[in-house]
Amino acid sequence: MQAKSLGFDAVGFTRAETTAAVREGLLAFVADGRQGSMDWLKDRIEERLTPANLWDGAKGAVMLAMNYAPKTDPRTLLDHPTHGNISVYARGKDYHDIVKSRLKALGRWMGERYGCGLKVFVDTAPVAEKPLAAQAGLGWQGKHTNLVSREFGSWLFLGAILTDMMLGEDTPHKDHCGACTACLEACPTEAFTAPGKIDARRCISYLTIEHKGPIPEEFRKAMGNRIYGCDDCLAACPWNKFASVAREAGYHARVELAAPRLADLIELDDAGFRQVFAGSPIKRIGRDRFVRNVLVAAGNSGDASLLPKAKELENDPAEVVADAARWAVKELEGENS
Repeated sequence: MQAKSLGFDAVGFTRAETTAAVREGLLAFVADGRQGSMDWLKDRIEERLTPANLWDGAKGAVMLAMNYAPKTDPRTLLDHPTHGNISVYARGKDYHDIVKSRLKALGRWMGERYGCGLKVFVDTAPVAEKPLAAQAGLGWQGKHTNLVSREFGSWLFLGAILTDMMLGEDTPHKDHCGACTACLEACPTEAFTAPGKIDARRCISYLTIEHKGPIPEEFRKAMGNRIYGCDDCLAACPWNKFASVAREAGYHARVELAAPRLADLIELDDAGFRQVFAGSPIKRIGRDRFVRNVLVAAGNSGDASLLPKAKELENDPAEVVADAARWAVKELEGENS
């Protein structure tokens, strides 16, 4: 199959339309304000509701997935507080670049083979990839809201190709979570309000990546050494026991990002940050937000050797950095205990 030859691990077909339940869930998510400061989600919610609202020519959807499963459980690094824990998906090359280049190659082949009009999307466009992937039989949305596969567990990057003709329609995948609540129980900040419902404002991935202001103090201790994203709910899924390590080399962790020392990261200025994270999805949050995260981890580390640098950053021009530095200093000096 052409998709497999291009590096995709799974492919499925469905109509370019979401169910009423999916649309109602998205509207409720925004109505409750659970998207936090992600205005891009709220502002384009109508387009996200169903593909026809994004492209009126859409009739079919080809849903694709690439496995990015790590070699080891990423939670083991949580026991090493002087090192930063980066979400598995961001330890290698930027998946947006890899997935999109493969989607474009597949799209060219499809256009030549079937003569169809099409548009390709990764997760930077308002497409409901997870519900559509479930409809296309690639897996089911687990209680942690992410796609789960019997073959790849919770470690899948998704891409979509919308077409102006139906190329097939697979049977939607059945839910195999059963009574398991491992993912919900694993969340350090209790971000899940119910199975399948998440409040992004409490999610460490949101707080360390999307949130631009100071990290709310109520969540700082729970962050531990997580400096970019959080994999706890994904890693806790029992279906991961069937996952094999990602075959795409670009998804394998760069040596310097597998277990980076906080002592090295806390020193980064803007130029150093851009150099270290060139070609990484981490680059998009910028030095200030990243060092903010590192300082929270430093405050949780108990490592007194980080105190001088934390004190120096109390005067950083970026208030989110200075605020985190002040908190870290108090933690390392024992004033907050």
